[in-house]
Amino acid sequence: MDLLILVFVLLVSASSAHEDAFVGVNIGTELSDMPSPTQVVALLKAQQIHHVRLFDTDREMLLALANTGIRVIVSVPNDQLLGIGQSNATAANWVSHNILAHVPATNITSIAVGSEVLTTLPNAASILVSAMEFIHSALVASGLDSQIKVSTPHSSLIIQFSFPPSHAFFNYSWVPVMAPLLKFLQSTGSFFMLNVYPYYNYRQSNGWPSKGDSSDPDATLDNANTYNSNLIRHVLNTTGTPKHPGIAINTYIYELYNEDLRSGPIFEKNWGLFDANGVPVYSLHLTGSGTLLSNDTTNQTFCVAKEGADRKLVQAALDWACGPGKVDCSPLLQGNPCYEPDTVVAHASYAFDAYYHRMAMAEGTCNFNGVATITTKDPSHRPCIFPGSHGRNVNFINGTLLAPSSNSTTSGCHSEYFYSNIFMSSLIVLWGAAFL
Repeated sequence: MDLLILVFVLLVSASSAHEDAFVGVNIGTELSDMPSPTQVVALLKAQQIHHVRLFDTDREMLLALANTGIRVIVSVPNDQLLGIGQSNATAANWVSHNILAHVPATNITSIAVGSEVLTTLPNAASILVSAMEFIHSALVASGLDSQIKVSTPHSSLIIQFSFPPSHAFFNYSWVPVMAPLLKFLQSTGSFFMLNVYPYYNYRQSNGWPSKGDSSDPDATLDNANTYNSNLIRHVLNTTGTPKHPGIAINTYIYELYNEDLRSGPIFEKNWGLFDANGVPVYSLHLTGSGTLLSNDTTNQTFCVAKEGADRKLVQAALDWACGPGKVDCSPLLQGNPCYEPDTVVAHASYAFDAYYHRMAMAEGTCNFNGVATITTKDPSHRPCIFPGSHGRNVNFINGTLLAPSSNSTTSGCHSEYFYSNIFMSSLIVLWGAAFL
């Protein structure tokens, strides 16, 4: 089983007390088998995830997010920061190319200028606020400043002596930057962003990821599940912090997918809620927390062939799924686990379910011209384990191809608490709600 380590971004604004809290996800792309933008969006829809943070402004991803209503944070990469921070014209061009080209179809709500600049790119610290101001000025000129806010995510290293939380405070060496930065956030009605790494702090203080090597004995599924579920429940209950109870502190969990191409120890590759197939790393326990991140598979659904459906139509749909639909139908070959029973309906049910789950159970992906239906009964049978079952033998093939709709004439279907009122009273930083 893969490991989940929680890192999340916290967004706090002066108006947060009047807003409903939400939990979103970060979307990293360091996967050897990265799903296509269309498949990513299908997963987001299926899991009812309405808030995402991107680490760039990838055009195809922004196009895929268009007309979905999903609220998007885009990012200015660190390697573009110096140019933008030194030139108002460069900032305006960046906004024109990466923002104006996509709104209003894509619901971009925030721009993260750089990431952890003060601690990872200290030579750019002096121009960080200028970069944010230039980006904001370009938004003002375009009439988008009330819709799209500008901020920058900080590393938790800007906080000294993080434990106990009540004794934590900002690293005073960054006051020359933090003072004008916080003033900018306050004057523009924006929010403070912090990347929080509770597992790092725990590890250094001798984890609770779901997988690690021998040096990470606490990196377990149970610990990660407990932490993640409690964090989400805590945020959605608008518990706030001891100093500011009832304040909505919005959280973006790091991250949507496990990134197997990330460098470093095993746990660095296993921060995700899902694997590249769109299969949950584990089932979150979110009773009482609504349907957010509804990857609990206790109510698992499957896509199977309808009983009594026309055999020729079922065969045509099976042919489509194993052909243009790009389902791996090798388990259906003679001698393989799902060959028996050797009937069109049985084989079609396996192929339909594989396609349905490859498309993250998105609406319209279990139709196949009317010969398929959704069921909660697991159709798996020994030795054949269906892709939607906990056996998880689904094979995921990347691509943006969608099957024809039901109206088509072609067969198919398609973290510990910390708070501070340094510089402005509305600034609140939540470190976590682990193991509550």
